Amino acid sequence: MPRTVWSGAISFGLVTVPINVVSAVEDHSIRLHQYHLEDMGRVRVKKVCELEDREVSNAEIGKGYELTTTQVVPITDDELRNLPLPTAKAIEIEAFVPLDSVDPLKIGEGYYLQPNGPIAAKPYKLLVQALGRSGKVAVAKYAWSGRERLGLLRVREGVLVLHAMHWPDEIRSPEELYPPAVDVSEDEIEGALALMDTMARDDLAGEEFQDRYTEAMAQIIEAKREHHALPEAPAPEQPAQVLDLMAALNESVQQAKEARGKPAAVHELPKPKKAVAPKKHAAKKAVAKKASGRKPRSA
Repeated sequence: MPRTVWSGAISFGLVTVPINVVSAVEDHSIRLHQYHLEDMGRVRVKKVCELEDREVSNAEIGKGYELTTTQVVPITDDELRNLPLPTAKAIEIEAFVPLDSVDPLKIGEGYYLQPNGPIAAKPYKLLVQALGRSGKVAVAKYAWSGRERLGLLRVREGVLVLHAMHWPDEIRSPEELYPPAVDVSEDEIEGALALMDTMARDDLAGEEFQDRYTEAMAQIIEAKREHHALPEAPAPEQPAQVLDLMAALNESVQQAKEARGKPAAVHELPKPKKAVAPKKHAAKKAVAKKASGRKPRSA
């Protein structure tokens, strides 16, 4: 059972749902430590008071806000827990919106919300079923770790999930990243759609979606532990400059089909259209033909 990272309540109008917050994800990555190469002694970071030049224990350490280099306002944990802020002890729902109206760039890490005690069971289930039936998500405010945050509440397999969100003014504008002005043809768009159809999936299950970095790290550690040769790294692929988009799309579709091991049900890539003679030339030929078929006028 994951540990509780925060306890409070969901405020839904006049309805209150006591909850515990637990992490919804697990980190399976391999972590490396720093060592002194000469004797492989562990290198650690020590907490040192810069005025007394000595290491201090956690019991001697508190928080504070630096007004100037010589003036610090101390802030205790009790003061942080009792901030004059409604969201300090509650996740306050502000609105309900369609999920597709929320920019995914604003959505961050997710947490499961667990009902805290029997009294929370009914209002918790009420919110789960109401959210599920509405087809919407809730936007809420809450205060953790020294700041007020924006959050998104949704239902996953019958459980409420809270996603941390960025405030609108925290999202940078992509204006300076726009590509140069270019023209993309309809044939090229259709080719890209054909490739997307070939690569379409119903889920994210499969070896393509496994953490290969962690697997590679485990192979290196095992090889060094057993004094075996290290596994060879594949030669890095150099990205080729695409000069013919249609040819690249055609080849990509074929590669995607081969990777899937069976023909994919996709529409054919558009064939290059043949050049059509300008209409004015055809009109001139028709006029000439018509003129050649006329009988000479009698005098």
